[in-house]
Amino acid sequence: MKLPIVAYGDPILKKVAGEIGPDYPNIDTLIADMFETMYHAQGVGLAAPQVGLSIRLFVIDASPFEEDDAQLKGFKKVFLNAQITEESGDKWAFNEGCLSIPDIREDVSRHQHLHIRYQDENWQWHEERYHGLAARVIQHEYDHIDGKLLTDRLSPLRKAMLKNRLEAISKGMVKVDYKMKFPNLKKGR
Repeated sequence: MKLPIVAYGDPILKKVAGEIGPDYPNIDTLIADMFETMYHAQGVGLAAPQVGLSIRLFVIDASPFEEDDAQLKGFKKVFLNAQITEESGDKWAFNEGCLSIPDIREDVSRHQHLHIRYQDENWQWHEERYHGLAARVIQHEYDHIDGKLLTDRLSPLRKAMLKNRLEAISKGMVKVDYKMKFPNLKKGR
């Protein structure tokens, strides 16, 4: 089932998400729905806060970037209760977008490497290192479960320049090809 994606301005996107356990209801269905939602919206990652759930869960399928980075071939993963334990290497800028902030793409600087500890969909723990685009996609989705958006990584001047466009998105004044939930949508629209 395709879920509505929460738009910029919703308080859930700024909240640090909580950990969950194997008793979380219908987790397999939620994961499947998140992948379906992400694919429909042509994303490469989706975090639970983006579908209105403040839990430490995100899904990634970065295979569309495999032409740019061979390690991303078949890179499809579920991250539960993730904790980035280390970020290292020089920061590098890359033009990022976000399904919760449609029609805005900005250069965001992130570390080249990361070490992450997480559980998979079978509740097995993993500790892994990633670099390049894989690290970037993970860092972007990880920001969501920590209550951060790509706009939080922009300079105050750049964010001020985007203020009107961000407010328009929160009011539903944006055209998207997927279902969204707008926090400041005017009634009657």
